[in-house]
Amino acid sequence: MVRIKAAVYRKKGRKRLFKLTKGFYGQKKNRWGQAIRAAIRALRYSTKHRRARARDFRKLWIVRINAACTENGLAYSRLIRGLKEAKVVLDRKMLAEIALNDPKTFAKIVAVADKALPSNVTRMKKN
Repeated sequence: MVRIKAAVYRKKGRKRLFKLTKGFYGQKKNRWGQAIRAAIRALRYSTKHRRARARDFRKLWIVRINAACTENGLAYSRLIRGLKEAKVVLDRKMLAEIALNDPKTFAKIVAVADKALPSNVTRMKKN
C-alpha cells in the first residue's frame, strides 16, 4: 500500500491560518503556535465586538440628531415621539445623515414632528 503524506493538506491549512492572521502584530502573524492562539482569540471576540460597534454607531447617531434638534428648538425625545405620531419611518442612521448633510431638510422633518405632537407637549426655549 502506498503511503500518503500530509504535506499538501498541512500546507493548505497553514496557508489558511496565516491568511487569517495577516496584519497581526509581531510573531502572531507568522509563527504557527502563536498564530493559532491569536486567531482563536480573534474569532472568539469578533461577534462581541461587532455588537459593540453597532451600539457605538447608534450612540453617535443619537448625539448628532440631538445636536441638530437642539438647534431647531426641539428635544430629541420629542422629535422621536413626534415622528412616531406622524408615522414617519426614518431610522436614526438616516436622521443623523440628513442632520449632518442637509440641515434645511432636517428642519422640515423637525417641523413635521413638532406639528404631530400633542398640544400639551411644549417646545424647548431658544437661548
